[in-house]
Amino acid sequence: MADMLESYLGFDTYFLILGIMGGMLLLVIFLLIMTINTRKKLKKLIRNYTDFMRGKDAESMEEAILKKFAEVDNLEEKDRQKQQKIEDLYEKLKGAYQKMGIVKYDAFHEMGGKLSFSIAILDEENNGYVMNSMHSQEGCYTYIKEIIKGKSFITLGEEEKQALEQAIQCRTIPIE
Repeated sequence: MADMLESYLGFDTYFLILGIMGGMLLLVIFLLIMTINTRKKLKKLIRNYTDFMRGKDAESMEEAILKKFAEVDNLEEKDRQKQQKIEDLYEKLKGAYQKMGIVKYDAFHEMGGKLSFSIAILDEENNGYVMNSMHSQEGCYTYIKEIIKGKSFITLGEEEKQALEQAIQCRTIPIE
């Protein structure tokens, strides 16, 4: 039978067997190299994992995580304190004068300029004052009128009404 195969193929079957064995030997060497390379990479991965789990300077991973949680808790407390301070400031701002309107005019039509003025200064709830300063050749006269909720209990002059309306229409910073 070996002779029939030899005559059919045209060469000695021992060469065929040697070729197959040589190819298998090359395949085994290639697989051995791949196995060694894979083991080296696995060893490096295990070493990195061990270092990661051990932490730096023998500090355990659990200690590092607990330390970070403590830092986060500290930051949250500081944030709450700052938020409370901001809310306190906004509450104080409600009473601060934050809206203004001013109208300049010539009170006595003799000075040649608009030296008289009415100024309204209000807080967020439109409480405050309207001040009227009239300048003439004889002197300066200043009046102040209290404003409560945007209204005056004393009659306002035209310029004072205009200044008050300007102040009421001023926009304030919204308090959140």
